[in-house]
This record gives sequence, C-alpha cells and structure tokens, in this order.
Amino acid sequence: MAPELQRDLGLFATTAIAIGAMVGSGIFILPGIAYASAGSAVVLAYLIAGLLVIPAALSASEMATAMPEDGGSYVYVERGMGPLMGTIAGIGNWFMLSFKGALALIGGVPYLVYVAPDLASYILPIALGLALFFTLLNVVSTKSTGSLQFAIVGVMILAMGYFIVSGLPDVSGSQTSGSFDLASEGILAATGLVFVSYAGVIKVSAVAEEVKDPGKTIPRAMIGSLLFTTALYVLVVYVAIGVAPDLSTGGGFVPAAGEEVASIAYAADAVLGSVGSFIIVLAALLALASTANAGLLSASRFPFAMARDDLVPDAFEKLHDRFKTPALAVAITGGMMMFMIATLPIEQVAKFGSAFQILVFILVNLALVGFREGAIDDYNPEFVAPLYPWMQLVGMGGGLLVLTQMGTVPFAGAVAITIISIAWYVGYARPRTDREGAARTGARQNVSQRAVDRTRELFEAEREYDVLVAITESTSPDARRDMLRMATDMGRLRSTTVSVVEFVDIPHQLFAGDHARISTDEIPDWMPTSSKDSPSWFPDEYDINRPVRPSGGVGADTGHPSPATRIEYREVDSEDHKHAIVDLATYGDYDLIIAERNQADFHHRLFGSDTDWLIENTPCDVMLVEDNEFDGAEEIAVVANRGPFDPLKLLFADAVAEETGAQLNLLQAIPVDAPDSQRETVERYHEELISILTVPTRSTVIETDDETAGLARFVGDADLLVTGIDRTGLTARVLGRPGNRLIDSVDTTAVMVQTYDGRRQSLLQRLVMDHLFG
Repeated sequence: MAPELQRDLGLFATTAIAIGAMVGSGIFILPGIAYASAGSAVVLAYLIAGLLVIPAALSASEMATAMPEDGGSYVYVERGMGPLMGTIAGIGNWFMLSFKGALALIGGVPYLVYVAPDLASYILPIALGLALFFTLLNVVSTKSTGSLQFAIVGVMILAMGYFIVSGLPDVSGSQTSGSFDLASEGILAATGLVFVSYAGVIKVSAVAEEVKDPGKTIPRAMIGSLLFTTALYVLVVYVAIGVAPDLSTGGGFVPAAGEEVASIAYAADAVLGSVGSFIIVLAALLALASTANAGLLSASRFPFAMARDDLVPDAFEKLHDRFKTPALAVAITGGMMMFMIATLPIEQVAKFGSAFQILVFILVNLALVGFREGAIDDYNPEFVAPLYPWMQLVGMGGGLLVLTQMGTVPFAGAVAITIISIAWYVGYARPRTDREGAARTGARQNVSQRAVDRTRELFEAEREYDVLVAITESTSPDARRDMLRMATDMGRLRSTTVSVVEFVDIPHQLFAGDHARISTDEIPDWMPTSSKDSPSWFPDEYDINRPVRPSGGVGADTGHPSPATRIEYREVDSEDHKHAIVDLATYGDYDLIIAERNQADFHHRLFGSDTDWLIENTPCDVMLVEDNEFDGAEEIAVVANRGPFDPLKLLFADAVAEETGAQLNLLQAIPVDAPDSQRETVERYHEELISILTVPTRSTVIETDDETAGLARFVGDADLLVTGIDRTGLTARVLGRPGNRLIDSVDTTAVMVQTYDGRRQSLLQRLVMDHLFG
C-alpha cells in the first residue's frame, strides 16, 4: 500500500503556495523586459496572459478534486493521456520548476545590488545557502513550508499594496496611454514573455494529497490565487509605468550580474523615496524566495508521484521515517537547484521552461477532455469546470498562439526535455507499466460502439445486396461451387441477387471493341440448375435463370416465386479478365465481388499482382476465397485484424452459419502486456456483437505477442476462417499482410474480406487503430 502524506494545508496556506509560485520574477524581473517589447501595453499583456490561463486552472481544479494526489499536472496528464505523456509532463515539470526555483534565488541580484552594491560578489554563496535552507525545511515539514509561505506572501502583498495605493495618485496619463490597446505593436510577444508569470497557478495541485478538504480548498485556492495575482500584476505594472519614465532601463542602472533591472524598485523610488524602495526590495527578495520555496516543494512531488506509478525508481516514493516527507525527492530536487545555480545560465534556461509550461497547460486541458470523453467509472470530481469543451479549446488554442511568439530557442529546450523524457520512458518505464490513459480507453470504447452500431445497421438493412461471383478458367469446379454456395448464403439474411460470371480470356484482337463481350448460351455442368436433386445448400424452390439485365440490378419478373436469393449466370469474353471484372462491377452497381484467392499473388512484392490491382480498383467490397474442400462447417472462426470486426465479416459468417448450422468464434488478439481496460473493452464489445448475431457465438480474446501464431492455434479447429486483407497498396507489398500469413499457417478454407470503405482508410486511421487495439 502506498504511504499516505499528512493533510496539513488549509485554504490560506494553499492559496499562499499558489500565489508564491506565481509572484516572483513575473512581477519583479519581467515587467522591465516586457516593457521594451510592447511599451505601456505590457499592462494588457499581463491581463491577456491571465485570461488565457483560466481554462487550465479550471481543468486542473476539476481533476484535482477527482484525484487529490501529489503530482498535480503530471497525475492528470498521465491518467488522462497515458504514461508516455505523463512521463513527459512529470520530468519536464520537475526540470522546469527546478530551473525556475534556481532562477528565483539568484533573480534577486538586481535588487540586492540596487541597495547594497558591495553584496554583488556574495550573491552565489547566498543563493546556494538559501537553496540548502529551503531543501532542509521541505524535508523536515510541509506544514512549516506552508506556514512560511503564508508569512512571506503576506509581507509581499502588504508591500505591493503600499506601492499601489501610494503610486496611483502620481500616475502620469501620458505614460500609461495605450496600456489597454490591443493593436499595440509587440503585444503578442509581450504576452508570450509574461505568460510564465502564471505558471505556478496549477502547482498547488502538486501537493493536493496534503490539502485539507481538497474538493473545496483546491478550486478556491487555484481560481482565487489566479484572479488575485492577475489583478496584482495589472495594478503594479500600471502604477510602475505611470510613475517611472522608462521602466525598461531601471533609471539607467544595469547590474553586472545580468540583463535584468530592478524595475519595480526604480519605480518605487520615484514615488516612495529611498525608504519605500527599500520596502519594495525587501518584498522582492521575499517574493523570489517564496517562488524558490514553492518551486522546490512542488518540483519534489513530481518524482514522488511518478514513483508510485513505476515511472521512476521506488526510492523516490519512500517517506522519511520521522518527518513523513519524500526526503529523497526533496533532496534530489534541492541538489539539482544548487547545481543549476552554480553552473548553468539560469536566465536562458528559464525561458526554455516557459515554453514547456505552456505545453503543460495545453496537455492539462487535453487531459480533461480525455477524462470527460473516456467514460471512466471512478472519475467523480467534486468541482466541475464550466463551459466544457469550449473553455478547454480556447485554452489550447491560446497556448498554441502564445507559443508561436516565443521564438525558436525556447522551443529547442522544450524539445530537448521531451526527447529526454521519451528516452527515459522507453528505456526504464515502459517495461514496468501496463496502464493507459483515459483518452485511449474512451477512444477505444467509442470506436467499438460505432462498430456495433454499424453492424446492427447492416444486419437490419432491407436494401438488396448484389453479389458478383467472378470465376475464371483456372478456378476449379470445387472452388466454383463453394463460391456460389457462400454467395447464396447471403440471401438467408437479406435479399440478394447472385450473378455468377465466368470470365474467359481471349487473344488480343486488333479491331476489337473497347468492351468485353457478354454471352449467356448455356449453364455449365458444375452449376446446380434447380433445387431438385441439388445440394442441401441450394435455395429451395428455385431455378437458375439466364440474366434479364445486362449490367446488374434487380432482375425482372420471371414467373418464379420471390425468394431471398436470385441467381443468374453469364459468360464474359475479354482480353484482360481483371479489367473486365472491375468494369462489370462498376456498370452493374454490384455491392460485393467474390473471387478466388490466388496464393501466389499474395507473395508478389514491389511490382504487385493481378489480385493487388483488383483489390485496389474495385468499386465495391471484395471477398477472396481460399478453397480447401469446404463441405459444411461446425465452427467458423472470425478474426478481427485491425481494430473492431468489420460488419461485413460478421454478416457473411453469420449467413454461412445459418446455412451450415455452425457456431461462430469471434477471435481477437491483444498484447500480453495490454492493460485490463483493453481486455474489458474488447470483451464488452464482443458481448454486444453476440446479441446482434443470429447464430450461437462465443468469444475468444487471445493475449499474445505473436498475433499470427496466437490466432493460428485457435483457428486450427475451425472449418472456415473469415479474416481481412488489412493492408493494401505499396504498404502491403512491402510489409506483407498479416491476414495472408494467418491463412498460409492454417489448413482450412478461408475467406479474406476487404471492404471498400476499409480500403480507403488513411494512414493516420490505420495507425490510430493499431494504437487503440494493437
């Protein structure tokens, strides 16, 4: 059983953590830089950025009340989108929060130097000392961390409130002109820059397992802190712009340690004098310290939560025997922060983190969609995000828009961390986990339900189904009879016209017409002519007629009863039978072609074969029959190749079973390490199909890593195999066809089904089916 953390954080402490995670560099460092890009419109940039964060905050609030577990956005993305995306979110968040915490600790350089230039040479030891202090504090007690966070944020808010109230009367209208002008140049670039100021809003969910009454506390803390921080940013920046001549220069003071300026201290000095600027410097140092503290606290919970899911070693999950905190996760995070402080260019790396945080916001919104659409039984949030899914779509679209304004360098950092995360997942986590996300489960359920609906629709359809049985001179008499038998069986479930057409190849004729010649002189000896003295499978009270329509369709009244099946015969002379088959099927408006499977054709590769050409060019469904002395059936195996069963497979197998008295066996293979949810979905899907079918049916779900070998073991006892072609075109010729390999590995009559719609599936559709059911 996973160890439980103590629920020590109330509403005020939780809100303080959220505010502390946001208010730091966002207000004390970024305004001056953003002012250089957008001028006074930086005020509007902060407002727009705050609004764009609302969808992610609402989505995170809902998921946090359904899953009050440490890990925050990692947990939501992992549960909603699966362990791969969860690994990316978890490792990326851990790296970026560590980077931002380190940046916050040395981000006070301009403010310290502003009031005490002699301290510039001691900044690194001070930053390292603070990192060590916060690490030890987080190891000892989360409650102490929350209490300290509340105290720090309280002092900071009082100082900033003092600045706002004192500075508002002195705001210059000329300097704030255009503060809310959407048409201002650089507004989007500035929005992208200050967007990271709100990255901490969902970090409170990273400590959800330590929050009292999370169903109420988390949404209130998250939304309340976001609204408060947005208002604070807008007011502080508006006042700073209004009282300082040029916020981007900091009065001409640029510290040697970096490009950032003490812009808010400079503005405070213009309004409050030296005493006021000292108060703001103190508030800035406290705010940056609180950002580092909150960042360390939140970052350490990501490896802790990932260890619970077997995505990182179990040692990160272990709690300290005395303090009941994830000591190793905290220590590793603190050590990483100190390493970054001592060795890395933190400012640039923090910009990398900004891009990744926006991606995380997009993933959080997407994860909520996964949960809502995934129909997860135990997903019962106490708080429900309003305006679904429009709010989430706006959040994702807005995030993508902001990303386009951030340049290529931040993207490079995000891509690098993503690659590292994927490599870690493939090398370490994947062999240790068999879970999947709610989105994949829901998508599989939706695909299966649509397949059930299409199957029911096909079985209930009343439209006549026209079948073209295409035989050639090489088709054996036994195969001809079996193909006719299978075609007439379709009439047991729906009205069917069966046209048996023998395609005779003739030598090339120089002055021949463009079309094949059709003749109907005689009915061949191999073909039953009436129900008298004919096989048991032949339709009752029916004689074969010469065709009364040259190109398919419903035949005219011949004086016979109106059976479910009409049968007719003709002969077609042509120079190329495959083209003649396609032409006749096209002009005759047939629904299905039944032809003989030529085994040799399926082993042609790059240059294709006559069978390949026929499959790729027919305007209707195709069945290829591999006859192996078919003489009735006691069991018919129906195999699902790519995703759900095609309804035509089931209709055909059911029709043959009606005539032969056979039992159907629905066979579907899943990987050995498939999650339980995949097997459950497949089993429920089979149960619904069984309720539609008209004959006795059983279900067999096979767990195997060798699909062909696994299915062959169960197909071996069947009298008829119904499978799919499952690949067409160049892909089939290069990679082969799994259905073809299955037929070659068993000794039974087989039918390969290729529907017209299935042939038209895009590569993306096929990849999705492989991902959902493979």
